[in-house]
Amino acid sequence: MPPPRSNFEYERVAPPKGLRDVPRYLKELLGGFFSRMFYIFRLVWDTGPWILVMMTLIAVFQGLMPIVSAYISRYLLNALQFGFNSGMTAQKFFDFRFSTDSVFFLLIFMFVLRILNTVISQLSNAVTRISGEKIVRCVKVRIMRKAQTLDLASFDQPAFYEKLENANREAGNRPIQILSATFNIISTIIKLISYIAILSTVPGMWWASIVMVLVSVPSAIINFTYRHKNFMYMRWRSKERRQMNYYSSTMVNKDLVKEIRIFGLGDTFIGRFEEVFNTYYAGIKRLIVMENVWHVSIAVISAIVNCIFFSMVAFMVLAGRILIGDYTLFTDALTSISSNVASLISTSAAIYEGTLFIDNLISFMNEKESIVPAKAVPEKVEHGKPHTIEFKNVSFAYPGTDRPVIKNINLKFEPGETVVLVGLNGAGKTTLIKLLTRLYDPTEGVILLDGKDLRDYDVEDVYKTFGIIFQDFGKYAFTVAENIRFGDVGRKDGDEAVRRAAEQSNASDYINALPNGYDTPLMRHFEPNGMELSIGQWQKLAIARAFYSDSDILILDEPTASLDAIAEQEIFTEFDELRKNKTSIFVSHRLSSAVMASKIVVLENGTVVEEGTHDELMRAKGKYYTLFSTQAKRYIESRDQIETDNS
Repeated sequence: MPPPRSNFEYERVAPPKGLRDVPRYLKELLGGFFSRMFYIFRLVWDTGPWILVMMTLIAVFQGLMPIVSAYISRYLLNALQFGFNSGMTAQKFFDFRFSTDSVFFLLIFMFVLRILNTVISQLSNAVTRISGEKIVRCVKVRIMRKAQTLDLASFDQPAFYEKLENANREAGNRPIQILSATFNIISTIIKLISYIAILSTVPGMWWASIVMVLVSVPSAIINFTYRHKNFMYMRWRSKERRQMNYYSSTMVNKDLVKEIRIFGLGDTFIGRFEEVFNTYYAGIKRLIVMENVWHVSIAVISAIVNCIFFSMVAFMVLAGRILIGDYTLFTDALTSISSNVASLISTSAAIYEGTLFIDNLISFMNEKESIVPAKAVPEKVEHGKPHTIEFKNVSFAYPGTDRPVIKNINLKFEPGETVVLVGLNGAGKTTLIKLLTRLYDPTEGVILLDGKDLRDYDVEDVYKTFGIIFQDFGKYAFTVAENIRFGDVGRKDGDEAVRRAAEQSNASDYINALPNGYDTPLMRHFEPNGMELSIGQWQKLAIARAFYSDSDILILDEPTASLDAIAEQEIFTEFDELRKNKTSIFVSHRLSSAVMASKIVVLENGTVVEEGTHDELMRAKGKYYTLFSTQAKRYIESRDQIETDNS
């Protein structure tokens, strides 16, 4: 089900400046409300139609039950009163004549209804809880599937994190809360209409129900006003809430706890949390206090009106115009009209507020992706062969910034070539890889894959073309074997392929030493026997993932940064075998890996400053020569120092 368009604009429409603006304002306001309600009902229907059916039946029963119970109490009390006051004529007030059988029947009926009411209440609780779990699952899966399709550029935007945080926060209970509240309104309306009908039969007091409803109108205005204010405050203060979550989660982050302890950062983060909380709390406290001051004032007025009406009904009993049972019924009607109107108002306000928050979910689900095929019928990559890659006048700036990270790059990688990208930190090497793999699209220029615009291909097909290890490679709380298989989840090979990939990455020795070998769970998020690996061991596992992936283009972004020189050399030896007849691209700070490359590309400040083989660039004595010589000199000096110390 595609979500409706976001309706935040309904809440931002300027208040009507005159009577002419009122219809337009109400139309937009109510249009947004009913659009969101429809989205919720469709969401629940997609989760399970039985939820709506069960809630409807329960709502009708709970609406009628109090009325039936009130009438039984009336008849029972009147029957008892008539039995002890034989001079009164019961037929004047009810159809039952006093008898032991009638009283016994009414008592049994009353307690059967109470038992039934208890059963229905428990059923309602069970339906709400079970459906709540299923709706949470449905919403969470939709959020995950949506996140799966979103551009990487979205994750660079603070506004996106606001949407993501809001959507995740509301995914839990908000839909089922709104749904339950909606069906509570159905029950409340049934009760309210019934009690108004009862009160209209009181001699000379047909107007009492109108007064009770009018007294509740100010409460409605306050409820809706402060629900909207509360929503807008939460929206405006989204940054503060994210800051508080960040500071509190940082303090319990297992990867950061060592540094926080050593550097004594705990008080700093706690202080920042309290500082932000105090700012956030001051505003929310002011809203809560003012809302409750208004409610207390209205409650006092409502209590005075109730007292007057109760007294009027009591005088009717004393005058002999009605029986005790009628007094109970009519005063119960007075109380219930007041409480049901209040419930109707507060529940409606809660639904209104809830639908505003649901707009967070709708807004997130409406986030558009731009990394899509440019053609209606996308091109397909011809897999199983070397590929040509060409950058033509490519420039790029990250979303939300004006500073270009890549500037007018022109490069061509021939089929089967081994290309090494070198340069200082911030030169644009990793960004170039992100553009090549179409995690981003260039701001200017075009990237060609086999002579065709990369944007013309099916995106998933493009991703399958690359076997890649990123600089910030993934560490997954799964078993060792699963971490390796993530290189190609569609591959159906047996355990032998996994073991071969581990051997190629030089990871097999430490894996075999683990308690359960390849079945050992990693990280201690879920399993008490989960193993924590060193960063070097994780990197070998990430490299095994690349070996396991049978991709046409191999991309390795700093693949051996956390490995020692011997392990690095062993892995590069395996790479020589793996990358035969494949285009491979390396990003590395260790320039020893560049010596055997078909092509070396030197980047500086987002531009290509040199291009050629190792020998060509060394003869040119340019930027590459300086970088390589400096690094080689450091190695030689370190070696000489060791030999001097040993002698």
